[in-house]
Amino acid sequence: MRKLTNILVTGGAGFIGVNFIRFLFGEGTEKSNFNGRIINLDALTYAGNIASLKDINEKFGSTRYFFEHGDICNRSFVEEIFRKYSIDTVVHFAAESHVDRSILGPEAFIKTNVNGTFTLLDVARSIWKGNEEMLFHHISTDEVYGSLGETGYFTETTPYDPRSPYSASKAASDHLVMAYNHTYGLPVTLSNCSNNYGPYQFPEKLIPLMIINMLEGKPLPVYGDGKNIRDWLYVEDHCNSIWTIMQKGRAGEKYNIGGENEWENIKLLNVLIDIAAKKSGKDADKIRSTITYVKDRPGHDRRYAIDCSKIKNELKWKQTVSFEEGLERTVEWYLSNTDWIDNIRSGEYKRWLEKNYGER
Repeated sequence: MRKLTNILVTGGAGFIGVNFIRFLFGEGTEKSNFNGRIINLDALTYAGNIASLKDINEKFGSTRYFFEHGDICNRSFVEEIFRKYSIDTVVHFAAESHVDRSILGPEAFIKTNVNGTFTLLDVARSIWKGNEEMLFHHISTDEVYGSLGETGYFTETTPYDPRSPYSASKAASDHLVMAYNHTYGLPVTLSNCSNNYGPYQFPEKLIPLMIINMLEGKPLPVYGDGKNIRDWLYVEDHCNSIWTIMQKGRAGEKYNIGGENEWENIKLLNVLIDIAAKKSGKDADKIRSTITYVKDRPGHDRRYAIDCSKIKNELKWKQTVSFEEGLERTVEWYLSNTDWIDNIRSGEYKRWLEKNYGER
């Protein structure tokens, strides 16, 4: 089992990064055994919210938790961080991640997801100088594999077939990570996960967007016929799987992480409506009447589903949160954190919505 002491978390103010940091510091249901230092490097673009870690900073700041504001494409800055904190581990979450945004403006996705990953890899290679005790863990997505038919699952050997600028940029970064392992011997692990959901998720994504629109009496937009299928993974289970890979995963290997939990978007939405109505005291039928089918997004993959038997068999990881329990936790969190929602939607995100989709 690896000893991980000074962990650089890129994108630690984003949805999964926030949950991962909270997990390492023992804030989740599942507890980690980590007792080292976390250095959170984030550019604080529209989806980054450092306030999500305010309590972590108050409890661990200046001793075990440190925040650095900066761009992963800035090589001199990244080198400074590596040396200042004696970084021995990188967990690379930082990424542009919303498919709709990548369709409207792909350049930012190439810059962050491809060039940023290259910068981190090359700095790690130059500073670590072949030290096999170090680790670079890269977080990726099942979208790099393309689209499935009605049957079958993505495995670690499924050929890449990205269909959007977002998934293409993540596929490129995956290939760079594995190339640095094969070419330079950089100790890397890589994980491709299915759709995450849970607390602190930015409200442009399906589940939080629907929850918030329900609470505010706004329409519930559903792409196409609503029958696109996704495999849903509770974010805390994902964080636990990442930590398992970091500690026990084989260098140079990739691991698929899924919820083994497939849902058509429209069926998921109806379950979510029932939970949100029950928790908020609203009328489920009235909410359901606001479902609005909208023009499908370009290149919308029909189905994703993950085969995660490798991580289960090799590393003995498993999911611990059922879908209904995870949805209930998620709805309760958004009901209890309206100030967080108002804060995160008050600035650049609101302006982006108005520019691209009209007044909200």
